[in-house]
Amino acid sequence: MQKLNFNINGKHYEATITEVEHNVAEVELNGKKYTIDVERSEAVSSAPRVVAPKAAAPAAAPAAAPAAPKAVAGANSITAPLPGSVVSISVKAGDAVKAGQQLAVIEAMKMENEILAPADGTVAAVHVSAGQAVQQGDALIDLA
Repeated sequence: MQKLNFNINGKHYEATITEVEHNVAEVELNGKKYTIDVERSEAVSSAPRVVAPKAAAPAAAPAAAPAAPKAVAGANSITAPLPGSVVSISVKAGDAVKAGQQLAVIEAMKMENEILAPADGTVAAVHVSAGQAVQQGDALIDLA
């Protein structure tokens, strides 16, 4: 078990890596548990990628680009779990998605975090675009 304490934009975070087996790690971040897939590269050090959150939403990250008006999160909204910058959006309104499908990528602290569909559904609305800064809790995508 490894504990990490760090600050992002003045907000304190506590992470505990509880288990690592091959390239999969169990991580608890401020009380939320995540399963992450650690991708290894010869030229670059390990870069974790959120694969399947155990309880809530996947991981995101710190701000960089100018902010646009924020959408209010509803019951079927997928929200940003941490502040970050939207790298890409993989879906558009009307698209059918499967559980675990990549919906977006958010960059935080030079790490790209995939935002995955929590369940099968249809994209009702996309509230962000590539390059946009998001804060924790901002609505990213609504599923129907």
